[in-house]
Amino acid sequence: MLTPKQKQLLLFVNERIEATGIPPSFDEMKEALDLKSKSGIHRLIMALEERGFIRRLPHRARALEVIRMPENRRAGFDGERRARGFMPTVIEGTKRAFEESLQAPFARDREDGGVQVPVMGRIAAGVPRSAIEDPSHALVMPPEFLSQGEHFALEVRGDSMIDAGIREGDTVILKRTANAESGEIVVALIDDEEATLKRLRRKGQSIALEPANQAFETRIFGPDRVKIQGKLVALLRRY
Repeated sequence: MLTPKQKQLLLFVNERIEATGIPPSFDEMKEALDLKSKSGIHRLIMALEERGFIRRLPHRARALEVIRMPENRRAGFDGERRARGFMPTVIEGTKRAFEESLQAPFARDREDGGVQVPVMGRIAAGVPRSAIEDPSHALVMPPEFLSQGEHFALEVRGDSMIDAGIREGDTVILKRTANAESGEIVVALIDDEEATLKRLRRKGQSIALEPANQAFETRIFGPDRVKIQGKLVALLRRY
């Protein structure tokens, strides 16, 4: 499965080759994906090569060859860009399901001392989708891992928070709250439609949602466009 940035780059490279017969330059790829440095493009190309989507040909300039395309390929790079607002999305599901799920109790004490925390779906530390699914199952957590209040869990997909130690396949535990301090990692609902796991930064009257991966960009919004749904309190990982 490709991350949204990987897919965006693959579509862009393929469309440029089909249109001109020549792969785009690193500068063109960097500009097309709105990245600040070429290092992010290098990482994306390496990931696409490792997954068997492209091949780099030795001793040639702009030596990229597209081997295959994703099965769920959309209309093209420009359509992909418009459909997402060129923004990473994070949580699979729908806004309605997310809001309804928030009305349910988030934790119940058990006789054995554990606390049930519902798993509400998958959150892309990569790219936003919409909101959160209905609860699929529950985790039993030791109470010392939780703060006061109600909690929920999300399964991580993608790598936009990898430099903060959050990897694909991890499960993040979040405290339900509408408020967070600058610098905390939160689930934020954008324009009542897209949800994302990012680090919150307050910049005057604006809110910045920062990834922890140079391949992804920081997004800045007005305060009326962002609603905090929860903040990170714990992380689970299987080896």
